[in-house]
Amino acid sequence: MFRSRHILTGEILYERMPQEWDEFEYELRQLRKRQLVFSALSLKERTDLLTAFANRLEAERNRLAVMICEEVGRCLRECEAELDKSLALIRYYAEIAPKLLAHKTITTQASLSQVRFEPLGVIFAVMPWNYPVWQILRFAVPALCSGNACAVKPAPSVGKVTEALFDIIGDDLPFIPAWLDHHDTRKAIGCTDALAFTGSADTGRRLAAQAGVYLKKAVLELGGSNAFIVLDDADLELAAKDACYSRFRDAGQSCNAAKRIIVTELVADKFIDLFLAECAKLKTGDPMDPKTTLAPLHSRNARETIHAQVIDALINGADLLCGGEIPEVTEPGWFYPATVLDRVNHHCRVYHEEVFGPVASIIRALGEEHAIALANDTPFGLGASIYSQDNDKAWAYGSKLETGAVYINRHTSSDLRLPFGGVKASGYGRELSEFGLYEFVNIKSYWQK
Repeated sequence: MFRSRHILTGEILYERMPQEWDEFEYELRQLRKRQLVFSALSLKERTDLLTAFANRLEAERNRLAVMICEEVGRCLRECEAELDKSLALIRYYAEIAPKLLAHKTITTQASLSQVRFEPLGVIFAVMPWNYPVWQILRFAVPALCSGNACAVKPAPSVGKVTEALFDIIGDDLPFIPAWLDHHDTRKAIGCTDALAFTGSADTGRRLAAQAGVYLKKAVLELGGSNAFIVLDDADLELAAKDACYSRFRDAGQSCNAAKRIIVTELVADKFIDLFLAECAKLKTGDPMDPKTTLAPLHSRNARETIHAQVIDALINGADLLCGGEIPEVTEPGWFYPATVLDRVNHHCRVYHEEVFGPVASIIRALGEEHAIALANDTPFGLGASIYSQDNDKAWAYGSKLETGAVYINRHTSSDLRLPFGGVKASGYGRELSEFGLYEFVNIKSYWQK
């Protein structure tokens, strides 16, 4: 069942039953026909269609932002930023794709040899709820540029905004929603040509295994437990502000947020004082209210999960510096306070698991080398930040981090121009930049005598 509720009132916003498999098979056959026509267009014709879609999306930006706010629960300005970044993504690829996907002539003993980038066919995607427009477009736009078609299974709790998005997409692009039940998702992997998945590591393992059965290409962007490393010589005020913003934006429900704050003992106490002062400025409330800086969680289950992780940490020796209690109020919404745990250790679940909510885990390092070792002591490897006033040292330590990205004196984020993705349990493959453009193509060699 695809069912979404208003984040505060609980009112049902959208409801629909999953489609029957026979209906999806028919839509998939039609999509394959459209893909053949679409891939025969010139690159400019394809990117012109994407640009036209961007213009339609921009016209609906404010309406969609409100829908995301109501359905997901993030602050309205955060939802508006999601739409702005999505628009920039489409226009970025419309600009760079013609150059990067152009045939490349290679000098060999042949009279003509080339590398060409040809579409794989239909890319099937399974997408999460937390960024219901950005996540879908992040995989789909580069895939469409190269002539693929896309079918997307959305998360069950964001059906309203998903339907609105596809109404805006219209029939110009070979790009459809797949309203499939979970048991039909694996069948869809076998019927399509590649898989894109964003979500938890556990689900990623299951879907990757299914893709492996059919030998389908897969790009997996899974969970993260990003280290935020504060070294002896860091600008502590900057680090404290950035750590607070990164950990608590989007109510902490972002894979790429700072989750493990690793601080050397030399500066730990001073940093913590500054960090707590920043956390105290956060204001919980209606996500539509511009004054709100800490929105509610997406669901009761999300709140129960992170609260259980907090209780486990306290049982296993962590200190609670603020938050850590479910609010005793009758106001609607799955609110949870900004929570800071100090002296988190390897016995705590929060040390090993991703915490998808407003909980910051502070881990004290004996020294700088120990901080790097602690950062790597995790199943995940999405991103990490290093704060130091010695850039050379920060770069040297960055080379030791087992992650897909390192940010120096800045919190982790994503940039359209840089590849995004991780290693270890954070998945494989890359999105964004030119590298994301090449994930779902057949890199095909031609040799002419």
